[in-house]
Amino acid sequence: MSESDPDPPANTGYDEWADALADGGYFIECANGHGSLPPRRVCPECGSTDLAEEPLPETGEVATFSEVHVAPSGFGEDPPYVTAVVEFGSVRLTGIVRDLSAEEVEIGTVVRPDVERNDATGNRLIVFRPT
Repeated sequence: MSESDPDPPANTGYDEWADALADGGYFIECANGHGSLPPRRVCPECGSTDLAEEPLPETGEVATFSEVHVAPSGFGEDPPYVTAVVEFGSVRLTGIVRDLSAEEVEIGTVVRPDVERNDATGNRLIVFRPT
């Protein structure tokens, strides 16, 4: 048995999807019109394996949001900050809102997705910026 640290979990498909999100993004849609976010091999709604990549709309609308006052350990964001769930047509993304305070964000605020690096972890972080 080795005493070295185990390999971190694989981000199979996620890294490629995050790279694509930085350039406009895509979502997965089955033949029945159900949208989902990658990586996917099967539609989570109906089980179809007939999936296609569709372009993610350039903007979305905030469906719900929360102001975070206590950040998770090791996350790297200095509170307070705003997280939001944003609707992009048939799919939703969760991320951190940039350039707006909690007082400025409303249900229906139009934002565009982007990707940044989390300073604490080095992982990709989905963010939203106002349009």
